[in-house]
Amino acid sequence: MGLGSKMEGTSAPANRRDPYEVLSVSRDSTDQEIKSAYRKLALKYHPDKNASNPEASELFKEVAYSYSILADPEKRRQYDSAGFEALDAEGMDMEIDLSNLGTVNTMFAALFSKLGVPIKTTISANVLEEAMSGTVTVRPLPIGTSVSGKVEKQCAHFFGVTINDQQAEAGIVVRVTSTAQSKFKLLYFEQDENAGGYGLALQEDSEKTGKVTSAGMYFLHFQVYRMDSTVNALAMAKDPEAAFFKRLEGLQPCEVSELKAGTHIFAVYGDNFFKTATYTIEAVCVKSYEETTEKLKDIEAQILRKRNELRQFETEYRKALARFQEVTNRYSQEKQSVDEMLKQRDNIHSSFTVTRPVNNGGAGSGLSNGSGKFPGEDSKAESPGEDGSSDAKDKSARKKWYGFINKGSDKKLG
Repeated sequence: MGLGSKMEGTSAPANRRDPYEVLSVSRDSTDQEIKSAYRKLALKYHPDKNASNPEASELFKEVAYSYSILADPEKRRQYDSAGFEALDAEGMDMEIDLSNLGTVNTMFAALFSKLGVPIKTTISANVLEEAMSGTVTVRPLPIGTSVSGKVEKQCAHFFGVTINDQQAEAGIVVRVTSTAQSKFKLLYFEQDENAGGYGLALQEDSEKTGKVTSAGMYFLHFQVYRMDSTVNALAMAKDPEAAFFKRLEGLQPCEVSELKAGTHIFAVYGDNFFKTATYTIEAVCVKSYEETTEKLKDIEAQILRKRNELRQFETEYRKALARFQEVTNRYSQEKQSVDEMLKQRDNIHSSFTVTRPVNNGGAGSGLSNGSGKFPGEDSKAESPGEDGSSDAKDKSARKKWYGFINKGSDKKLG
């Protein structure tokens, strides 16, 4: 069951054009140049601003689809090397705009999400437009503090985090958690000098971790990674075993690894399908978390090494699995063959006997019915009928003799 015709995002357009051409960027454009081009075109063609223009909706889909390719280093590499065919082999992820779905399709999306189907969602154009124009309300979030709140679906609460040189040098972490397990996005905006507002630079979707949902951004002066559960989701659905091997493929490098001194804008975006999102946002300086920072750096390196190992192991595993299936099939065939030969052997063994099969339907078989005797055998002595006749004659003679004696005795007495 589909989500309807108003699904927005990275679903492939009917006629696909070169993503570089769609975004009007060159093949050697930087990530920042691609991101800037996408933001402008996404705002220009977003359905919220062009409700009466169906063509704009299609253009928005095309822009979003193209950006989903060029914004992902692995997909961009695949496209540059082999075009759309390479992407089709891997399967593209689905991204929808909840604000434009309608009630029925939103219900289907919520159901799929509840069943564990990873669904990417876009940010409402109204939120992006207000941020770009600088008309949003920004609340302060001092380092070392936390703020709790509730944000309506497809709306955002903006926060300003001000840091000094020492804090910027040490590193900053901004995290959002929800004990209610709400769905939300953590957004980071950069100052857009041309528009006078804020342009979206980073976004993290909440993930369930234990009994809470959470998302975080880590500006620690070394490369950190985020886990995107929707990466290869379609491929994993087709091949359950791939769920393990592709699990670490969801690690995506964060585009920003450090912040400069000044005020930085973050936002919590309500991504629930129907209700408000409950959250707590906090900002910390990692100067007092040096040991934890080193542990994170170490575990990130271990995970990357493990990802490379799994890529090699998958090849070995697939070969071993194919070999296992081959020998399993042979095992079944050999077992059947042995069973048949032993059965034939038993039949041959049973043929060495003087007993012949009974022919119930014909006379002259040479066997009395069930007697098991061959012709010519003398069976008179064992004949029940003859034995019975002999005994009867003896008894009759004895009876006559006994009667004769009794008769004679009676005469004498008389």
